[in-house]
Amino acid sequence: MLQIKPILAALKRHKAGTILIVLQIALTLAIVCNAMFIINQRVARMSRPTGMDESNLLVIQNHWVGVNTQAIPTLTHADLLTLRQLPGVEDATRINAYPLSENGSFEGIRLDPNMKPRISLAAEYFVDDHALPTMGVQLVAGRNFRADEIHAIDPQVARPPSEVIITKALADKLYSNGTALGKPIYIGNDNPPPSTIIGIVGQLQAPFPNTNFVDCAVLLPSLLEDNDGSYLIRSKPDQLAIIAKEAPATLLKLNRMRVFSSEHGIRTFDVVRIEAYKSDRGIAIVLGSICVVLLIITGAGIVGLTSFWVGQRRKQIGVRRALGATRGDILTYFLTENFLISLLGLLIGTVLAICLSEWLVIRFEMQRLSILYLLTSSVVLLLLGQAATLNPALRASRVPPVEATRSV
Repeated sequence: MLQIKPILAALKRHKAGTILIVLQIALTLAIVCNAMFIINQRVARMSRPTGMDESNLLVIQNHWVGVNTQAIPTLTHADLLTLRQLPGVEDATRINAYPLSENGSFEGIRLDPNMKPRISLAAEYFVDDHALPTMGVQLVAGRNFRADEIHAIDPQVARPPSEVIITKALADKLYSNGTALGKPIYIGNDNPPPSTIIGIVGQLQAPFPNTNFVDCAVLLPSLLEDNDGSYLIRSKPDQLAIIAKEAPATLLKLNRMRVFSSEHGIRTFDVVRIEAYKSDRGIAIVLGSICVVLLIITGAGIVGLTSFWVGQRRKQIGVRRALGATRGDILTYFLTENFLISLLGLLIGTVLAICLSEWLVIRFEMQRLSILYLLTSSVVLLLLGQAATLNPALRASRVPPVEATRSV
């Protein structure tokens, strides 16, 4: 504590260098803690389960060419019967969209058809009675659809069906007291008829991973008369690679009036997940790299400035040693000096970090920065500063007392 006054006096004589390193520490803290917070959010999003048995799932995007839409239910029925009979196939279904597909439809859900504000948005999955076993989605209450409840519908005039299955997250939003099973919901805005909840699944993500209703979905017992649709095929363990080759070839043999997209036509769900989160992974890598570079630059800046000051103060250090200062006193002096500079930088950086976080919240609707990241980043920068100062400070502590007389 006795060295603080001379340290402050010395820093006043080196204002430019002190201000530059303080600003560098402040900017590094503001950027690093917000970047780490964003990276953690992206990683958490990429790790979020869809609720399906992803490891054994194959997706085939099928587009009928020159086929009357009214014939599609019959053709789809033939496709599914053939796929389910392939060796190594556990089950298969046709669906309008699937988790992470980033396309599909959604509707507002209400408990009163005359109520203007919706309780929640929910993704719509048009499925048959094989959808749940194919996707590996767990039914936690109620029952699955029966085969006689599945109807082909024109997507342009579709009306909500009388029975639906919903996710638990949506059920909890609609009926917070846990009594959603058997209760009615209203899907859509145009005075829709009621749909009764006959089943609740534990988890099934919406097709859009970045929405605020990602865990809310409703399954409708309908097969769309639509030229576009996807076949989900669940293989038996260790059979996925074989099924990925055999299933498309079998479908083409059955009917060649179809096209599989060259880019997304045939994919295992592992590939679907990788492609869905490509941008999140890229942002995390870029932000992580920026953090590493900033920390290296800041550490190098502290090393350079401290080394410069040690060189400038060799005579002053020699005089202090001649007057009885120990090597430990010299070492402590420079470490304390850096601690005070870092502390000032962290205080300014805290204000900048909060301002940056607020801007991100307003501009990109992101979550507000957690104080934990601010504290952790501050400790890391403080330790980095002390580590960067250690080597120049040790060199300063080895300056002999005779140095005081060399320039006299």
